[in-house]
Amino acid sequence: MNKIKRGFASDNNAGVHPEVLKAIEAVNSGHVIGYGDDIYTAKAKEILKKHFGEKIDPYFVFTGTGANVLGLNTITESFQAIICTETAHINVDECGAPEKFTGCKLLPIKTRDGKLTIDLIKKHLHGIGFEHHVQPRVISLTQATELGTVYRPEEIKQIADFAHDSGLILHMDGARLCNAAVSLNCELRDMTTACGVDILSFGLTKNGGMLSEAVIFFDPELSLNFKYIRKQGMQLGSKMRFVAAQFISLLGSDLWRNNASHANEMAKLMAGKLTKIPGVTITQKVESNGIFALIPAEIIDDLQKKFFFYIWDENRSEVRWMTSYDTTRNDVEEFVELIRSKL
Repeated sequence: MNKIKRGFASDNNAGVHPEVLKAIEAVNSGHVIGYGDDIYTAKAKEILKKHFGEKIDPYFVFTGTGANVLGLNTITESFQAIICTETAHINVDECGAPEKFTGCKLLPIKTRDGKLTIDLIKKHLHGIGFEHHVQPRVISLTQATELGTVYRPEEIKQIADFAHDSGLILHMDGARLCNAAVSLNCELRDMTTACGVDILSFGLTKNGGMLSEAVIFFDPELSLNFKYIRKQGMQLGSKMRFVAAQFISLLGSDLWRNNASHANEMAKLMAGKLTKIPGVTITQKVESNGIFALIPAEIIDDLQKKFFFYIWDENRSEVRWMTSYDTTRNDVEEFVELIRSKL
């Protein structure tokens, strides 16, 4: 089979990192107890505790949507509401699953850069205790955001403090948390544990893994019933060791950081080259591995035939380009030259 050309549609489109595949193969011998009662799952949890703190209560699942939905379902009642950005994955790309399984109303907020602020959140904190209104319960942040921007730790802490003072819980969708950590030159705990995040959907799938997601509770009181909710939600893996092996491989070394660093570096490289091309306008700060740009609509189809990517806003002719751990400099240069040739 011919090798498929790398594009810029999504970091989900990249394959599994070779070291992760080796780790999966390494645990593929003999018998161990299923459903997570095995030595590999125990080791993976210990590694997570080294990154996020000894008090966390982590659970492995298969998908990012599963992590978001089941985590939110655990901490909400159906008469409550979840505050998020209008671009949040839970609002746009999960086919209504958060509403279906939690019963909660999403309160999406329009933002300029994909980031919530306290002033924006305050507008939804009304009708508290009034039975005719849904009751705000959760603030959900995405790190890095769906627009490729990044919350600074101090921004997260301010929102966490505000949430807790308001009787709310802070959830973080960390599908690209590794990219954010590299962007900020900090540790994973610096954006989560140290800032007061209550529950994290932590993903490694976009960073070289395969079906490697986790729900991490920073307060074990919040996770008392999660093992039942995970089972009912069809996210309890029988052969858990193969999920655990990926966390061991990526987080037990600097592989997570190296992969994210490379993806971010390729995005910076591409953005730097694109800014020199008349007719291309970068619309967001390039702080992780995503680039958002305005380009002439008439060239999009030809570009997509060579390097597939998605249109973000058809009305504005705004596109999204994502780089991955396996994006090469040659990929970037070839794509930039293709754009240059069309303009």
